[in-house]
Amino acid sequence: MLKSLAAHVLACVLSVSAFAATKQEIQEGVKAKVAEGMEKYHVPGVSIAVIEHGAISWAQGYGVAEAGSTKPVTADTMFQAASISKPVASTATLRLVQRGKLSLDTDVNEYLKSWKVPDNEFTTEKRVTLRRIMSHSAGLTIHGFPGYETGTPLPTVPQILDGQPPANTKPVRVEAVPGSRFNYSGGGITIMQLLICDVTGKAFPDFMREMVLGPLHMTHSTYQQPLPDSLAASAATAHNREGQPLKGKWHVYPEMAPAGLWTTPSDLARFAISLQKAQLLSQDMTSQMLTRQIADVGIGIMLQGTGENEYFLHGGDNAGFHAIMLASINGGYGAVIMTNSDGGVKLWQEVMNTIASEYAWPDLKRF
Repeated sequence: MLKSLAAHVLACVLSVSAFAATKQEIQEGVKAKVAEGMEKYHVPGVSIAVIEHGAISWAQGYGVAEAGSTKPVTADTMFQAASISKPVASTATLRLVQRGKLSLDTDVNEYLKSWKVPDNEFTTEKRVTLRRIMSHSAGLTIHGFPGYETGTPLPTVPQILDGQPPANTKPVRVEAVPGSRFNYSGGGITIMQLLICDVTGKAFPDFMREMVLGPLHMTHSTYQQPLPDSLAASAATAHNREGQPLKGKWHVYPEMAPAGLWTTPSDLARFAISLQKAQLLSQDMTSQMLTRQIADVGIGIMLQGTGENEYFLHGGDNAGFHAIMLASINGGYGAVIMTNSDGGVKLWQEVMNTIASEYAWPDLKRF
């Protein structure tokens, strides 16, 4: 009996050791792929967080925060999330919907106070709504934003929406019948930002801290633009495709909801886990968010796959920062990869493919 028990204990120890070794091998394989991509694509720094069984399994930084420096990227180094700002902002908006403060299907002009969506021939029968804005089907213009060099004048949100100086983009306008087609629009999410501020009377970074960042303990995240000096030391510098730092270290994005989040992969992993577990939103609201509204778009999030092997994801592309957040709807796994170079797109694609292969994620379309 004792001999049998000892054999069982030994088998368990060997099993755990094998699992640990396997996990270590995975991390070493990812590290090798990161190192290869950093050199190939001129990416000074990379940060990764991996989700297993509904929790952060491991997080690791690679390289340096700025080319030519010795300051390492750590798991707590902040990067610009770029368009991954959108699903986080959309979740906060859905919390207001859940509380009955907003409706997904009401004309947004009924909520907007400081600016209105101009009517035209496309809005005579169908209206711009929050559901359509967050699913990029409102027919609105302006795909994305280039940002502003540090220290230059910043426009107000109404100036951005009307394309008035110092705004560096054209006006946000309805160019197709709302609900008729998918038309990715950072301009639409900027309208949502203004609507939130008009309805709540709060500054957008404060609203986001109250509704999402605080409750999820995303302690290395902020929507503050420009980034406060007190946080600058924790931030990675943006780099161009040749791996050279951008003037002023990074661009500033007053378009906070579509592009303004500073964060870490670990904090975004906490956000992804919150969707997997329906922590901030009810199960019904989470289900709505992760249900296709048009094409492969949910409410504020992109979707891939079907059935039990379905994923939610969003990429992010700001000047000198490129990232990806991807997680399973079921099964509790996923990963977030953030980079500080315009060469980061190819790198995160190759690294995400490596992670997906190593962990044998089912039915994931490779990048």
